[in-house]
Amino acid sequence: MNDVATDRRRAKRIYLQIPLFVRVRDAHGDQFMELAKTLDVSALGALVACPRPVAIGDIVTLTIPAPSITSNALIPAGMPPLQAKVVRQKEVGDVHLIGAEFLKPIG
Repeated sequence: MNDVATDRRRAKRIYLQIPLFVRVRDAHGDQFMELAKTLDVSALGALVACPRPVAIGDIVTLTIPAPSITSNALIPAGMPPLQAKVVRQKEVGDVHLIGAEFLKPIG
């Protein structure tokens, strides 16, 4: 089988746009947070469109904003933040596509 026919992904991805906050410390040690969105998600990571560049190797915290719609204890108030390592980054126009691998797989 050739490389083109082989899917090198370890988990199936879902093309899903979810707004989220990306929080990271830059090279100067300053923390910043940007509103971004996922383009695809898998149990192992996500492709995120962010307005600001993030360096490969950085650890980012991804937080999905979720309003509390109930006070019922049976329904979670929101998802805890996910930590991920940036494994690739590419500038496309005025956005940066960030390939992030979750430190702990979800699911």
